[in-house]
Amino acid sequence: MDNLVRRLLKASCTFALAAAVAQPTLAQSTRKQLKTANKFFDQENYRASIPYYEQVLAKEPNNAQALFRAGISYMSFDKEKASDYIYKAQRLKPKVSKDVEYWLGRVDHLNYNFDEAIAHYQAYNATLKKKKDTRKAELAQLIQHSKNAKVQFNSPKDIFVKNLGPTINTQYSEHSPVISADDKLLLFTSRGENVTGAGNANGKKGGNLATDGEYYEDIFEAKRIDDENWEKPRSLSGVLNGKGHDASIQVFDNDTKMLMYRQDENGDIFYSEKAGGDWTEPKKLNNNINSKSFESDAYITPDGLTIYFSTGKYSEDGTLDLYYATRQPGGDWGEAKSLGGAINTKYDDDSPYLSKDGKTLYFSSRGHNTMGGYDIFKSEYDSVGRKWGQAENMGYPINTPDDDTYYRLSPDGSYAYLSSYRIGGYGEKDIYTINYIKNAIIRGKVFSARDSSSVIPGVELVFSGTQADKTALSYRDITKPDSGNYQVSVLSGRTYQVAVSKDGKNIETQEFTVPVITDDSTVITKNFYVPYVDTTSQYAFQKIYFDTDKYKLRPESIAELNNISSILKANPGINISIEGHCDSRNTDEYNMVLGENRANAAYNYLKKNGVAETRMVTVSYGERRPAAPNDSPENMQLNRRVEFRVILKEGETMPQINSGTGTGSGTSTTSTAPSTSSPSSTPRTTVPLAPGKTKVKAADGTKVKTKVDEDSDKVKVKTKGAAGDESKTKTKEGEIDSKAKDATGEKTKVKTGN
Repeated sequence: MDNLVRRLLKASCTFALAAAVAQPTLAQSTRKQLKTANKFFDQENYRASIPYYEQVLAKEPNNAQALFRAGISYMSFDKEKASDYIYKAQRLKPKVSKDVEYWLGRVDHLNYNFDEAIAHYQAYNATLKKKKDTRKAELAQLIQHSKNAKVQFNSPKDIFVKNLGPTINTQYSEHSPVISADDKLLLFTSRGENVTGAGNANGKKGGNLATDGEYYEDIFEAKRIDDENWEKPRSLSGVLNGKGHDASIQVFDNDTKMLMYRQDENGDIFYSEKAGGDWTEPKKLNNNINSKSFESDAYITPDGLTIYFSTGKYSEDGTLDLYYATRQPGGDWGEAKSLGGAINTKYDDDSPYLSKDGKTLYFSSRGHNTMGGYDIFKSEYDSVGRKWGQAENMGYPINTPDDDTYYRLSPDGSYAYLSSYRIGGYGEKDIYTINYIKNAIIRGKVFSARDSSSVIPGVELVFSGTQADKTALSYRDITKPDSGNYQVSVLSGRTYQVAVSKDGKNIETQEFTVPVITDDSTVITKNFYVPYVDTTSQYAFQKIYFDTDKYKLRPESIAELNNISSILKANPGINISIEGHCDSRNTDEYNMVLGENRANAAYNYLKKNGVAETRMVTVSYGERRPAAPNDSPENMQLNRRVEFRVILKEGETMPQINSGTGTGSGTSTTSTAPSTSSPSSTPRTTVPLAPGKTKVKAADGTKVKTKVDEDSDKVKVKTKGAAGDESKTKTKEGEIDSKAKDATGEKTKVKTGN
């Protein structure tokens, strides 16, 4: 415990005792309970003091003194209740203690109210009149902790922290997780009710209680059932038990040896060997490791040649620093050497642990830029300079405003264990796992909600979300032309807004929550059902696709062109633009020619299939209008295409289209108002054109003029190409009369009757 805290607790208790004596109105039993509570409080036995303070508060709920001290006592077990009690005491009696601002700062810091904590610390600092008051320096450090915590909390990492659950954790303290090489056995340290000699919680003689009124630490082991569950822990007391605390540190040498802590001579490091299913009597490491000062934790490298450990031997005030020693030719540990100023601070530095390759050191420290109490730090080894690099805080939520210690990697290094006192835990310190959140593969199709079976190709899906630190995330794909599938790899553990659109027009936006994924192989199927209605020519005429650098029609393209031909014959009032597109593999000039060739391939097929050339124009956009980024073979395929669009008057909406008799790929899904009669029996156009005139100039210079009479029953269309070709088409009451002349002067006439 910090020196400042100890002084303030002692002063607070003295003040409280005086106040209790000065209250003659208190009942005799209440005074006795308060006196007993204060006695335990003065001994720093906070768990024992709480029941007595609660008995006082049951009779006198507004007893400010009892509330204040109960709040301080709860800080180690229930931070939120501690805040409620201390704040209530201050409201009832603003000067409940001369140190109340300090404790408000402490409890606000633990509850993530960092700005408020700083304000309380500053207010308390103003009450310290002496310039050389040592509390000023300690307050400056606490203020810095709150500032550090605010920075870390506002820049969280994408990390999933999970409590190991009530089989392992209790209302008491569990810490020092040690995992076996096969990840199936967990050793840990507990101060719970199942430790050897537990049972005298009221401090009676003969009980296994430490000076703070809690049970001594014992080592336990638990076998893994599955990824989520553990068997009931078994105590490893027996020969491992010393006279005080016993704690697990590490298993090594194929899990046949164990490093452990014993509370001998202020705390030393021991080792035990496995004989059969039991551990042998622990032996103390030599004097190069252990001393009369406090040795807390250690780590032996896989080759067994180096040990890293924490000791108070070399500091002036007994604070812990990290040292290492190597095995000598005789097999014992040599002289200890400091890990250096990049690691050690004037505060406690403890709990060393190395990655399997020995290049990363993990440790706990009260120094550096801690969020408060112990934080987990890491340092990379500089093999050139032969020293450890600057310590890096591992950030929130690995670290919290309270103590976070004993960071231990799983055998495969994919996740870690640590011990921490966190809001939402089971009491004091609990053991948690730390997993870095991984990507999940999301894949599926987009269906029309009208029939829940029609797959819609060419739909863009954009998954938008944020990282833990609020940085924007965006993932995109387009449903494929052949299968209608999409696939994205997204960061898991968050809710995404999924914008579903087609040809730049939003269909709808849905929310999709992706659970936390901690491995790299999870696939989630998500199909989208959208209110899709065919309102554009894009759906009346499906796109056709081409091989790389080719403009030869594929078999499936011919099927679609047959469908388009059928639709055009059934809707003689519709003219189309045939638009060629390319991916970005070649130059812009080359792709403009390739795009034109692709458009011409479709144009020529439709012309041979009986569609009047006067009803069609061709355009090449080359690579200038990609349907998808040219960043994958799949997306490049989406760009090697020809699109068919109805030529509309300005301001005119897409007409209803008779689906014709075609059997191509678009027939079953593209018609918005299919006719019940065949085109031969009902040749009349179903296109409701608005009266008036319009002029359109296509990209190749072709001019198209359209005139519609007042009853929308008579339509005239004139075209004039840049090369001199021209055509005239008249539609009246279902009768079509068309004349065309190509660039050579050759004339063509087409006439149909109803």
